[in-house]
Amino acid sequence: MPAKGNSGKKHPAKQKAKSRRKTGGAIQRTTNGKSKMAIVAQYQPDKRLTQVAEDPVIYIFPNNAKRTINEKIKFVRTGVTKKILVNIKNKTNLDYDKLAKVLSVGRATLINKNGNRPFNLALSDRIVGLADLYDQGYKVFGDTDNFNEWMFTPNRALGGQKPYDIIDTQYGKDEVRDLIGRIDYGVYS
Repeated sequence: MPAKGNSGKKHPAKQKAKSRRKTGGAIQRTTNGKSKMAIVAQYQPDKRLTQVAEDPVIYIFPNNAKRTINEKIKFVRTGVTKKILVNIKNKTNLDYDKLAKVLSVGRATLINKNGNRPFNLALSDRIVGLADLYDQGYKVFGDTDNFNEWMFTPNRALGGQKPYDIIDTQYGKDEVRDLIGRIDYGVYS
């Protein structure tokens, strides 16, 4: 039977432990030595992990529309504008140098584009792919800062490489997507 105080409430330590088991939260130590609970995903027995984050963080379509494959294709063919790239840049905390590396273009190509003029088809395709990758990561991690930090942390599942270092190729993006998917399903990676 749970420990109860005079008020008939459960003991706070036992409530926290029960809460961690239900939510899949992880205890993290802060710099001042205190503990805080970071909820990454919610656990449901006999089901895969479900995300706590309800909406994606990066929106590249008008009115935050849900992106179907056909919408993505149409958007790529229309072309991603610099305004949208700047939005992605700000949310991912990637500067122009880092964006140029993962998009395989010169930094000047990204900087010198006029705000409303679209990038070419190939570059638009890579930008949408990058946004989707970050979108998936933000949904699984439930927090932009944690995922942004994870992208620059060496990972054993990638042979000690940082996820950011391999997303400049389609194969690298696919591998990072697969790794995020494994994390989503609770597979140690």
